Amino acid sequence: MSARIGTLKAAMSETAAAAARRATTTVDVGGVLVGSGHPVVVQSMTNTDTADADATAIQVAQLAHAGSELVRVTVNTDAAAEAVPIIRDKLDNLGVGVPIIGDFHYNGHLLLTKYPACAAALAKYRINPGNVGTKRRDEQFRTIIEVALANDKPVRIGVNWGSLDQQLLTELMDANAASPEPRDSRAVMIDAMLESALRSATLAEETGLGHDRIIISAKVSGVPDLVEIYRRLAGMCDYPLHLGLTEAGMGSRGIIGSTAGLAILLEEGIGDTIRVSLTPSPGGDRTEEVQVAQQVLQSLGLRSFVPQVSACPGCGRTTSTFFQEMARDIQAHLRDQMPAWKAQHPGVEELRVAVMGCVVNGPGESRHADIGISLPGTFEEPVAPVYVDGALRTTLRGDDIVPRFLAILDEYVAARYPG
Repeated sequence: MSARIGTLKAAMSETAAAAARRATTTVDVGGVLVGSGHPVVVQSMTNTDTADADATAIQVAQLAHAGSELVRVTVNTDAAAEAVPIIRDKLDNLGVGVPIIGDFHYNGHLLLTKYPACAAALAKYRINPGNVGTKRRDEQFRTIIEVALANDKPVRIGVNWGSLDQQLLTELMDANAASPEPRDSRAVMIDAMLESALRSATLAEETGLGHDRIIISAKVSGVPDLVEIYRRLAGMCDYPLHLGLTEAGMGSRGIIGSTAGLAILLEEGIGDTIRVSLTPSPGGDRTEEVQVAQQVLQSLGLRSFVPQVSACPGCGRTTSTFFQEMARDIQAHLRDQMPAWKAQHPGVEELRVAVMGCVVNGPGESRHADIGISLPGTFEEPVAPVYVDGALRTTLRGDDIVPRFLAILDEYVAARYPG
């Protein structure tokens, strides 16, 4: 028995060691610090036409209010570049200070030099080495870096599987084909992505950009590829890494794929800023990707954003949908209250709430939570005991259980997390 316990302790120690954060430099992105010495940063991206300054400013504000700490916007045309400083002014007038990142492809060197107000308003420039140029690639890349230097801005060197530097890829493919033991094309593509990212980072530093002004990403659309490339990248440099599954997809596919890839890497201590790239339904809420990213970090115990609600899935004992509706209403109440609670009740994001649907696990789960309610299941006595800090506080009956429980919840928050 003692040997088995010793083995278990050793395994737990190895797990804790593996979860230690990979050491990186710190990059200041408009006041948001990105790197291993700071919490993993959540970011997102608008899907409005950036040239529409009103619509883009509104969506940036929505994403920021949802919890996005950095927001990226597409800067692809003259009109978009002209709109960026207007968007920044609108946000500042709204009291929304979230840093804006400019996403550049193909013509970033032209837009950043032609529109200095755009270059100044952005907090960071995203450069894709795969489409910054062909014959004049290094020259055009240096132009962007020189603008970053002139404006004291960091950059993200973002390599993508779908827009890889074709010249570099061809060189590596040809060399692989001539090798006595050629590898499969997937392995060569991963090598090309790593080389593209790190070669560009070296060129940026040679141009004068500080080592602590560079973030790197290497995005792919498959989870195994994502995990492999970031594990390798993490061992090859100490730049902060931006994680994300590109083209993750819609609905549950996008959420599950992103969660699977991010969770593996984050648990290994890899990753300093993340984005969940969800394809929204027509007219869907763009802030969903922010909520998913937050939940990934909170589920791993890396950060806390909103109080967590535990609720049973339901079974034949809970044929009524009442407890499901109550769980939904409580979750919505918590999210609605969080903007005010964050300022008034520091630490409230650590709150644990349980909404259970029958006597099997209901009382026990409610006791384990900070505050919980155990609703009656089918054919059970129509009473709902409420537990606070592990002890029975009261028992609710009647048709007004939800508002009465919410009142108890609000009182508890005010008492436990005084301003």
